Amino acid sequence: MLLALLLGASAAPHQAAPAPTAVAPAPPPVVRPELVHAYPHERTAFTEGLLIADSVLYESTGREGESVIRQVDLPTGRTVRQAVVPDGLFGEGIVAWGRELRSVTWHGGRGFRWSRPALKRTGEWRYQGEGWAMTDDGHHIILSDGTPRLRFLDPETMRVARTLDVSVNGRPLKYLNELEYIDGRIWANVWMTPYIVQIDPATGQVSGVIDLSALVARAGVTDRDSVANGIAFDRAKHRIFVTGKNWPELYEIRLPGGTAR
Repeated sequence: MLLALLLGASAAPHQAAPAPTAVAPAPPPVVRPELVHAYPHERTAFTEGLLIADSVLYESTGREGESVIRQVDLPTGRTVRQAVVPDGLFGEGIVAWGRELRSVTWHGGRGFRWSRPALKRTGEWRYQGEGWAMTDDGHHIILSDGTPRLRFLDPETMRVARTLDVSVNGRPLKYLNELEYIDGRIWANVWMTPYIVQIDPATGQVSGVIDLSALVARAGVTDRDSVANGIAFDRAKHRIFVTGKNWPELYEIRLPGGTAR
């Protein structure tokens, strides 16, 4: 049912569909990933951001008074070092740029700069609205805020350079959460669903859907807030990792055919 809602594939009961004026676009293909390997993941980590930079895994977590940014040892899931998000704020996504990590918070429009890998806070920046997640395309930092609109930020000034409205089958798609840029597509967890969407960064159209239902079931979480959230791409080794909030495991996955797209 959630997938039908996401793709807009089903009409309301007893409601006649309008006469088509043009050929409707085909819904994006849905694939189920193959599990390559499962790694331990800290059960207390309410995952908001996940990334690999220079072969090092970083994770940011949420909830006021509990939000941290940490470097993680992949094989064991143990924290190597961590920094606390200031002032009891609700930490959200992170992105690596140069020798820094930059982070956002849910409310208040406060973002922070952290040295990498030491995780020392080195500065602050501001933005309008909510902060949910970030990634980069090599030119801009891309920010999600829970709406269908992604913001592309100038990494030097952190000001908005352009925006991108995301749609699936012609309908705006909101609740875009954790982000990753993989092989020319923006990947985004859709909050409160087991799905990752692949977004064309030129048009904003969803070109594919990845169904993580089997991994959600394997994680065995019962808290409704413990949703799939967290995508990391190891660009050096072309490996993809996913996890969720308070999940006991982090998963390396591969799409059918061994490709990322």
